[in-house]
Amino acid sequence: VMKAMCDSFLPSKCSSSSTADEKRDKSTLNGWTVIVNTASSMASGAIRRFQDRVLGPSRTGIPSTTSEIWLLGVCYKISEAESLGEADAFRQDFSSLILITYRRGFEPIGETTYTSDVGWGCMLRSGQMLFAQALLFQRLGRSWRKKESEPSEEEYFEILELFGDSEASAFSIHNLILAGESYGLAAGSWVGPYAVCRSWESLARKKREETGVAMAVHIVSGSEDGERGGAPILCIEDVAKACLEYTERETEWTSVLLLVPLVLGLDKVNPRYIPSLIATFSFPQSLGILGGKPGASTYIVGVQEDKGFYLDPHDVQQVVTVNKETKDVDTSSYHCNTLRYVPLESLDPSLALGFYCRDKDDFDDFCIRATKLAGDANGAPLFTVTQSHRGGERGIAETSSVASSTEISGEEHEDDWQLL
Repeated sequence: VMKAMCDSFLPSKCSSSSTADEKRDKSTLNGWTVIVNTASSMASGAIRRFQDRVLGPSRTGIPSTTSEIWLLGVCYKISEAESLGEADAFRQDFSSLILITYRRGFEPIGETTYTSDVGWGCMLRSGQMLFAQALLFQRLGRSWRKKESEPSEEEYFEILELFGDSEASAFSIHNLILAGESYGLAAGSWVGPYAVCRSWESLARKKREETGVAMAVHIVSGSEDGERGGAPILCIEDVAKACLEYTERETEWTSVLLLVPLVLGLDKVNPRYIPSLIATFSFPQSLGILGGKPGASTYIVGVQEDKGFYLDPHDVQQVVTVNKETKDVDTSSYHCNTLRYVPLESLDPSLALGFYCRDKDDFDDFCIRATKLAGDANGAPLFTVTQSHRGGERGIAETSSVASSTEISGEEHEDDWQLL
């Protein structure tokens, strides 16, 4: 049994040859102490067996040429007459997203001897990708594309620099672990989406002045401490308060990253939630899903029918130093040209949604869409929207039905939820 558990937490893909002095480190997951092999290599056969066992058989390309694709709020109708052009546009959009993977050769994390996150850092890397995408939207806009034939903008290099693999980079894996110590983050340990979301909330606040990033982070949960069953509640007053606290002003509304940790079933996602998960990718504010399988997190960025396209953090790559002074550096390791997809029904039920709202108007638009989505969910909303905690006020979305107080409290469908 222990050997099987150990095998399930090996990295899915590695790129270097094995060494004689492979290190084995202890990691804790869900109460079990397992041995994680942090060697930076695996035979190609072992890589494929891991991929097939944990994420399912390798699926690449575009699964259907007759169905539209939603990629972080942008629709590609590849079934139309211009399907070839639409498919190319989708591929260019996908390859422009920022990929952050396992790295080796970085400075030790804190007081540990870890110089690589192979085998345990995939959820942290997935979180970095989502946060990096929010910054890319904020600074360069959703229509920005990475063009190989043209030099990239300075803002692009500044974003990548923030996610470098050292304490000098504000949003490095080093600093994320430090900010999330109280939520269980530690070098060598695998953690779930909820802990990572809370850690990002803490890190963004801590690094606000250092980075100049004008973006608050707000966690949407079932209650203030995130420990009540039922659909999480997006309270508009709470978001407004978070924005004002972040800017330390009384009237200014800043950009906000909304993170919604969810548990949508027991062993796998309950099918009743899949239509709503798919619908969230049509939101202009969509930042995708942190999800995957236990011990093998991915960043899901698009959907086609019931399949999700994802960026895979399990490639092992050497550390690359990127900053705005070294614009000639090769940044290809931060992008992916291979389209991979996974059936949404196979996802682990513990996941997190991300949404980026540029300003107050964008947030209001998001609330309207989210309220309509909850009203169309047939009693199984992903989350609900309310104006205030006082008296169950409905908020801005009076044009659509809002979940009843029973649904909000989780009394009706509590059996489908677990405590976060």
